[in-house]
Amino acid sequence: MEFHLHKKQGEILKSKANEILYGGAAGGGKSHMIRVLSILICCQVPSVQVYLFRRLSEDLYKNHVEGVSGYYAMLDDLIQRKKAKITNSPTKISFWNGAKIHLCHCQYEKDVYKYQGAEINVLLMDELTHFTRFQYVYLRGRVRVPISLKIPESLIIPFILCGTNPGNVGHNWVKSMFIDPAKSMDIHKAPASDGGMNRQYIPAMLADNPSLNQEEYAMRLQGLGNPALVEAMLNGNWDIIAGGMFDDVYNKNAVEVEPFDIPSSWYIDRSFDWGSSKPYSVGWWAESDGTDVTLKDGTTKATVRGDLYRINELYGWNGTPNEGTKELAVDVAVKIKEIESVMNLSVNPGAADSSIYTEENGNCIADDMEKAGIKWTRANKKPGSRANGWEIMRKLLKGSGSNEEPGLYSFSNCRQFIRTIPVMPRDKKKPDDVDTDSEDHIADEARYRVLDKKSVETTFETGLLF
Repeated sequence: MEFHLHKKQGEILKSKANEILYGGAAGGGKSHMIRVLSILICCQVPSVQVYLFRRLSEDLYKNHVEGVSGYYAMLDDLIQRKKAKITNSPTKISFWNGAKIHLCHCQYEKDVYKYQGAEINVLLMDELTHFTRFQYVYLRGRVRVPISLKIPESLIIPFILCGTNPGNVGHNWVKSMFIDPAKSMDIHKAPASDGGMNRQYIPAMLADNPSLNQEEYAMRLQGLGNPALVEAMLNGNWDIIAGGMFDDVYNKNAVEVEPFDIPSSWYIDRSFDWGSSKPYSVGWWAESDGTDVTLKDGTTKATVRGDLYRINELYGWNGTPNEGTKELAVDVAVKIKEIESVMNLSVNPGAADSSIYTEENGNCIADDMEKAGIKWTRANKKPGSRANGWEIMRKLLKGSGSNEEPGLYSFSNCRQFIRTIPVMPRDKKKPDDVDTDSEDHIADEARYRVLDKKSVETTFETGLLF
């Protein structure tokens, strides 16, 4: 039984890290490497327990068991010699030496509890961005090794290998965990609060895989048409995603602008999406009446009536994507007042998530915030408002920089808007909506603003949908 690996795949076998992300472009050989590694480990370590996860069971079987490069084909020699067998319900591969590969899925977050008692020696996660951070962290917490396991010096166990492309519901947390902290190929030790393993990102690029006709496959990817989709799939660019809600209309050079002084005639308000265990988001907005603005370098910039600028933000996260600070509403209101005192602008109450008006045990978030001096108006949550709001946002983003149609812009200091909006994934079952399992709080808050009455009147006058 022989396996031929290309150079970049070989880096995984030589690495001193024990928590590796092998990801990036399509065609990099990620899934194949996961299967090869699982077999090599099982053949060398008696009784080792390897767990391979995909989010959906049908993807797991089609991508790893069937086909000319699936487990049946790869293990044919061992199966014929009765040194390995594949069984179903649950699907697992058993080796002559007691080693096992468990093929598992976790479609819903609660599914991870099925593995609460599992002793995972090697964890393999295929398409990691399909999972939520909670699912990954929980499964990582089951990774351990008994003293009795005999491990060759050439292997590092416990061990985690994840493969993925940019995009999907887990894009932000995967990028934050593996891509942002260090240069690719560099190994860094994760903090104890995040597992404490030796972590590494190894880029998987089409150019690294000599097993494919790279020129032919590249043309297939270029034929996808959408430049953002091509960039993500061909070059593994983690700053955009493939097929997201805004990637085809978000022009970084047009949307992101340096702060300037807001003309006194512009309308200024704020919008709000509440969160506690998940992040809350406050965005401050300035809507142009067509007045020109003076930039920091003294030059004049023309604006279009209805241009909408995000000029400031407050994001309630703990530094980990999609995790909130669990602050009290009154404390958030105090922060808003402090920020507005520094901004020194007249801010009108704007649209807020209607959930803040819900009373529970005599308590109401909106009332608590109003007592602290912060008022809101109810966001538009009528039937069809979600798809309608996303369409308005897309039209505004597309209009950015045109100087003919109203655009949606963000001051460069609004880092969370810039971090989350370009990579907002669509819901796979409802493509006119975003994936609500993603870090969508700023997107929701911005959607409340573009659907707010004043903005709706403006977009109607300029011919946009509302």
